[in-house]
Amino acid sequence: MRRIPHGLLLGRFSSGRRTFVGGVDAGRVLEASNPSMAHAIENGFEPNGSAHRLSHLRTLAPVERPSKVVCVGLNYKSHIREMGSEMPKVPIIFSKAVSAIVGPRDDIVLPRMSSRVDYEGESAIIIGSRARRAEDGKKHIFGYTCINDVTARDLQKMDVDWTRAKGFDTFAPIGPLISGTAPKRVTTRLNGGVVQDSPLSDRVFGDAALVEYISSIMTLEPGDIIATGTPSGIAPMRHSDVVEVELDGVGRLRNQVVKSR
Repeated sequence: MRRIPHGLLLGRFSSGRRTFVGGVDAGRVLEASNPSMAHAIENGFEPNGSAHRLSHLRTLAPVERPSKVVCVGLNYKSHIREMGSEMPKVPIIFSKAVSAIVGPRDDIVLPRMSSRVDYEGESAIIIGSRARRAEDGKKHIFGYTCINDVTARDLQKMDVDWTRAKGFDTFAPIGPLISGTAPKRVTTRLNGGVVQDSPLSDRVFGDAALVEYISSIMTLEPGDIIATGTPSGIAPMRHSDVVEVELDGVGRLRNQVVKSR
């Protein structure tokens, strides 16, 4: 694993039908010769000399097809109080379908079988090197990005397992970019109003501890995503709503909510 160059944010972009990895610096995107983000994670960012204006490009989900998306439940003390739950002794983990991943500006589609779909703004870890029974979780972290752990709350309450409630297509917006610096605060906005705002220090289990615990159960591969939990303030989204998840140093993930067609 190579580190993200100082001052750069990494992402994936498209211009017409062409997609590429790039590093964002002061509104410019430095195009890379890396064929994928996975290649950039393992081999380092390799600029090819071309540059673009960020405003002229479409920003895509920063990681293409990770082997897994692992989520953490009840990891903020404020959310634990909100849900009336007990403090977990070990992380509560579950999986989210890789097919649920969409990028910034993509729509979140409300499924017909659910009557309540909630936002859950979160900080996500991007794994940089294979981790199996990791003793130092921090050294396996490549970077950080925003994720919205969209949840069909009514279905979650009906099912013993959360796969259906968490796994619909479009239920894992991520992005816009990857930062090599750990964020300190997560903020969620619904139609411009702040609905979640919390320091990451309110989490029960931090980034390194989560990598260590999860890798004791399953091998984490480069590009894998760990969504580290949501703070208090969860609530439903409706057709035409705009939800934004922001991390300091990363940027703002923006998605519109639409009815199923």
